[in-house]
Amino acid sequence: MSRWIGETFTSDVGWDHLERLVDIGDRMAGGPGEREALEATRDALADVGARDAHVEPFEIQGWRRGSSGIDTSDGEAESIALPRSPAGTVTGPLVDCGDGLPGDFETDLDGAVVVVSSTVPDHYDRFIHRREKYYRAVEAGAAAFVFRNHVPGCLAPTGSVGTDDAPLGPIPAVGVSKETGMRLCRRDAGETVTVSVDCATPMAESGVVRADIGPDTDDAVYLTSHVDAHDIAEGAMDNAAGTATVLEVTRALLDREADLDRRVRIVCFGAEEVGLRGSKREAARVESSSIHAVVNCDGVCRGRTLEWHTHGADDLGAAVNAVADRLGHPVTVRPSQHPHSDHWPFVARGVPGLLVSSEGDERGRGWGHTRADTLDKLERRTLREGAILVASLVSEVAGAEIERRSPEAIADALEREDLAEGMRATGDWPF
Repeated sequence: MSRWIGETFTSDVGWDHLERLVDIGDRMAGGPGEREALEATRDALADVGARDAHVEPFEIQGWRRGSSGIDTSDGEAESIALPRSPAGTVTGPLVDCGDGLPGDFETDLDGAVVVVSSTVPDHYDRFIHRREKYYRAVEAGAAAFVFRNHVPGCLAPTGSVGTDDAPLGPIPAVGVSKETGMRLCRRDAGETVTVSVDCATPMAESGVVRADIGPDTDDAVYLTSHVDAHDIAEGAMDNAAGTATVLEVTRALLDREADLDRRVRIVCFGAEEVGLRGSKREAARVESSSIHAVVNCDGVCRGRTLEWHTHGADDLGAAVNAVADRLGHPVTVRPSQHPHSDHWPFVARGVPGLLVSSEGDERGRGWGHTRADTLDKLERRTLREGAILVASLVSEVAGAEIERRSPEAIADALEREDLAEGMRATGDWPF
């Protein structure tokens, strides 16, 4: 056991791939950078010895950034368009809807330019996703949406809008920094402002990388990540680090391949940042019974302590704790549902699923979804430690019996955790 751990803790395979991905630059879904990242990941998996590494393309609604702005009586406020915002120009009164809690939209917003924060207050008992805030503003009659970062540093946040049925959102949407947003709300609340978005929306091609290791069993443990990133930054944490971890885990597992009781299928998705398009397609085309469990790496290198969402699967929680105890490493296990990454389309169909991320010092995404999501925030040590834990966990899960939950049980859990209402508001309720 100690040999493979030592080799993983001194390996540069994952880190080198992390650097390869961030150096591509723009990896926006459907663009040439995403395609380059998919092909580079395919080649890296083949190089470490995974079987049948290939890219399967699929079509998506594309989105290409143009210019955007918020014109006020004092001049233009700096902003960036949110992906899948429609192009358009809207003029209306600016209304500060605070944290964007459901009750904050229960006012006259007809024709308004709505500003909401990217966070939720500590006293509120659930996370409210950006898209829920957007569609609550739409339902209340807003004409434009302004997403204000809660993290200081003059960093405008990005993040997509749109739904599966209507990939382009109905109203223009932009992100602004905390500082710009606070200034807008202080000086322009109630005043007339103009929001403009220019973008191109051609059809485009994304893809999925697949490869296999381990025995050729009927069912497989899925080890997953996403390779795409928002176009404004390197996407180092979100999610080049996740894909680099998957590669390092693959290398480590191949070193002990004879110990695997089930096949491990590596699947690295495109188009996660625009509505989980790659993973939704994969989940729909594969028989759920052929997937033993999903281990999805998204945001794994933000901190040294890994956080594991088990979605109520007690057997997965037990597996995580067994690995942590064996390796003497702290972990955080959260049994709650987390319907916002590539594991979710599988979990919603009753497949046991783990979202592997990491604890950070800040609330929310931190540097994620901003220009500051860059390689300098990450450490080799953190990636290596995480890869050791994830490799051990995948091997543990491959040999364990994991009780499956029905989609009805998952839906009931979402209701209990007060997540169902928000998913219905965004058109993401799959039950």
